[in-house]
Formats: sequence, structure tokens, C-alpha cells
Amino acid sequence: MRTTLGKWIFSTAIGLLALSAHAQNFKDGITVDEFIFETAPFPESHASTIAETPGGLVAAWFGGTKERNPDVGIWVSRLENNKWTAPVEVANGIVNDKLRYACWNPVLYQVPKGELMLFYKVGPNVPGWKGFLITSKDQGKTWSKPQELQEGFWGPIKNKPVLLANGELWCPSSTEGENGWRVHFEVTPDFGKTWRKVGPLNDGKTIKAIQPSLLTYANGDMQILCRSQSRSIVESWSKDGGKTWSEVAPSALPNNNSGTDAVTLKDGRQLLVYNHVKPPAGQPKGPRTPLNVALSKDGKSWEAVLILEDSPISQYSYPSVIQTADGMVHIVYTWRRQRIKHVKIDPAKLKGKPIAEEQWPI
Repeated sequence: MRTTLGKWIFSTAIGLLALSAHAQNFKDGITVDEFIFETAPFPESHASTIAETPGGLVAAWFGGTKERNPDVGIWVSRLENNKWTAPVEVANGIVNDKLRYACWNPVLYQVPKGELMLFYKVGPNVPGWKGFLITSKDQGKTWSKPQELQEGFWGPIKNKPVLLANGELWCPSSTEGENGWRVHFEVTPDFGKTWRKVGPLNDGKTIKAIQPSLLTYANGDMQILCRSQSRSIVESWSKDGGKTWSEVAPSALPNNNSGTDAVTLKDGRQLLVYNHVKPPAGQPKGPRTPLNVALSKDGKSWEAVLILEDSPISQYSYPSVIQTADGMVHIVYTWRRQRIKHVKIDPAKLKGKPIAEEQWPI
């Protein structure tokens, strides 16, 4: 096992170096590439999210000494005059004078002509999470007091909600516990006042999947793409408005057991941000580098369009992606667990090469 794994690590390193040499072939379309902050009052940051408000872009993430530590809180920065404001902590896990839990996985959502919502979780570990919500009436400058979601609901678990034509906000969600990794939706018709569940879509054992992102199609079809322990991004489809879903199954793209995100573009194409990494057989995890962007017209066949990061020495992970009103695409992601990176992309300038047999073209 050690010999096989050692060979895989060596070959992966060589492959990453080769990929780095060709990375310039996958940079067309990037117009901004920047850190949201250079210095901060926390050593680690992770799990960023981004939203467009009437006042501009807002980003959030969790930061502290280390993931799971009680001092980890939710931090926010706003883009003003093309410059990100200094990070401000807007939520923490303080229970009382003697007890504090870590905060996890914030998710931003701008209600059309309404408040900015910030979902997050608080707890000692993932199975022990509780879901919370704070809102802002001034584009992220000030926030309401935390409100715990109703029992058994966590809100969007990592990736942004999607507002359907019927007015329902669909929050892609998942659980990790004694029943395995299972994917479901939490649906609210009134932006968080009342909730219902759809799913789970998988048994959590045959295929272990979490952290779905939701895509929509002009014909009414819906698709989710999920992180998994199956060495592939897994997917499920609905053709009846989310009432029923196909069996969760591997897609045509690899997954290293790390978070992904995707968005349906205004022109109907689907854009996915993920680590294009295939772990060796028998290994559920792989390195969180490189960080890639792919495009698809049908959600089945994908084209390689961008390599955001390709250094083999650290990790680049947990992307969040949106398309703003001006048509530009914005991605935020974890940079080496030290900072949060922001990339702006013009999707009209993206040039793709087909991805065949899970191989990134170089």
C-alpha cells in the first residue's frame, strides 16, 4: 500500500509540475485576481461565500486559529470602490461565559429587493451543528441578532440557494453522521420563516455525498453536483421541478473529496469550480490542488476553461461562484488556509478544450 501510494504521490507531483507549465493556456477570461485581505486578526480562514447586493459585492468566511477551534467566527468584507474592506467578525459561537463553539460554513444570499441573508452553523463538530441566520438591511454593514433555524434544519450547507420561478428558495444541504453522508434540500417559500425538506436523495452508504450545488435548465430540468467519497463528482437530476430525483451517481468529472460550487449562467451554460483531482483507487481523498473551472452546455459533457491555482505545495479549495448583473463571474476560494482569494472572470472570453475520460487537457 505504501509503495503504491508513494508512486501515486510522486506521479501526481510530476503531473502537477507539467500542468503548471501549461497553466498559461487556461488563463483567458480572468480580469481580476486578488486577495480579499493581506493581513487579518486570525491565522486561518476557510469556506468563503460571495453575494451581490445593491451596494456591491460582499464576501464571508470562517476564521480563527484553526477549524473546529472555539475561537472560529464568521467574518465579512465588502467591496467598496474596487477595494475590499478590512474583515469584521459578524457572528461567533459564544453560548455563555464558559462555553463557546466554533462557527462553520457561512452562505450568503441576497433576497431580491430585500435583505442580505447569512446562514452559518455553530457546534463542536459537524454532527453537532445547529443552523443560524443573520440578516443585513444595509448590504452587509450591520447585522441582526442571530436566529436559530427551526429544529432539524441547517439551511444551505456550503453552496448558495437558488430561487425558483415559483418563488421557493431551494437551499442545497446535506448531513454527516451515523446515517452516512446524505444530500437533501431545505426549501423556504418565505425567505426563512418556514421550511420543508426534500430528500434525502441517497442512502449515505452506497454513495457518500455532501455539499451539493444546484443548477437549472431552460426546459425546467434541475441538476445537483456534489462532493463525494467516490473519487468522482456525483450528480442527480429532476425533471419535475424537484419532486423526484434520479439515483445519485458519478458524473464525468473526478473529485478529491473536497468542496465544489457551480452556477447556471445567463446564457444557459453551466460553470463549475472544483479540484480536478482523481485520488488513487481505494483512497477517498486527494490533494486540493489544482483548482479548476469547467463549462458545460448540458451538464454532462464538460470543457476545461481555467486553472485558477496549480502550485503543488499547498491547497486551494472550497470555491463559491456567482454571476453578477453585469454578466461577470466572481469566484472566492480558500488560498492555503491563510487567505481568501477573489477572481473575476468574463465568461464571454472563456476558451474550452473537451475533458475526456476525466483527464484535464494539457
